Amino acid sequence: MASPGPAAPLHLRALTISDEPEARQAHEELARDDFGFLLDEQPGEAWPDYVARLEHVRQGRGLAPGRVPATFLVAEVEGRIVGRASVRHELNAWLAEVGGHIGYGVRPGARRRGHATEILRQALRVARAVGIEEALVICDGGNLASAATIEACGGRFERLVPAHGDEPPTRRYRVVTG
Repeated sequence: MASPGPAAPLHLRALTISDEPEARQAHEELARDDFGFLLDEQPGEAWPDYVARLEHVRQGRGLAPGRVPATFLVAEVEGRIVGRASVRHELNAWLAEVGGHIGYGVRPGARRRGHATEILRQALRVARAVGIEEALVICDGGNLASAATIEACGGRFERLVPAHGDEPPTRRYRVVTG
């Protein structure tokens, strides 16, 4: 992936039909890091159906059991997808412990350019727009880059949660969205 200049603006936007090749490539790249870029894509699901389903999830329509309304956005710089964010509009028991309000990721070839911080900043504005005043943001306990990103966006460290089952230890932060 070509390196964008430092002043290139990053925009969060909805996933579109035309994003399929690049989004699938991003998904493959991040799968190597054990991170899912495309959320809840069903095997054999047509891409237009997947994009439509993301919109239904944003609206809270037809949610699977245990799911909450969520906004899925891709991060674009100079016409390229560099990452993504998912903003959960509310928390269920699992999200309150393991997932938090906001999940984000940056493609390996686009890291160390400030994209994660900008993705989280913009995702916090989205969270505010859906009524979240203070977001819970969680990262793996050993992911110091993600911890630094959350702290750069005003995250207040809440606590370290010890490893449980297959889940690694996690760091919990509260971040004011306004």
